[in-house]
Amino acid sequence: MTALGLLILRVVLGLTLAAHGSQKVFGWFGGSGMAGWTGLVQKLRMRPALAWAWVAALSELAGGLLVALGFLFPLGSLMIFGAMLVAIALVHWPNGFWNTKRGYEFNLLIIAASAALALTGPGAYSLDQILRTDLPEPLTLIAGAIAVVAGVVVSLATRAPVAVAEAKPQTT
Repeated sequence: MTALGLLILRVVLGLTLAAHGSQKVFGWFGGSGMAGWTGLVQKLRMRPALAWAWVAALSELAGGLLVALGFLFPLGSLMIFGAMLVAIALVHWPNGFWNTKRGYEFNLLIIAASAALALTGPGAYSLDQILRTDLPEPLTLIAGAIAVVAGVVVSLATRAPVAVAEAKPQTT
């Protein structure tokens, strides 16, 4: 039953994130495509906007597909984890916890599910099992987690400074 539970979790989480990424990359499912997504990333002051837009979009799309297929574990989970951390830091954190106020509730659930899958593995019903793909554990998870944290720090540290409001003319 554990293998079936992991399959359900992987497929739902993975395809949901892949669809979310495809909104950004291809404009599918009512998404804005890369032009619109890059514009939003630019408004978030990320530099260079185009590069970070691609990193985020492909983290969701490719990471979601890897998780859904149960392939190259835990790389897909780590990609999703990083994308959601940046989303929380730049968009959702100021709004508080609840998703009804655009808070980080939903993103936190995605992070928890991704982390749980990264720690447990993809299960018996996965491409990794079928193809006998076995990335070295725990080295892949530890190195991947360090890379994700470093990537998140760099993405946040390279943001453009907040524009200073123009000074009001002084009256005499």
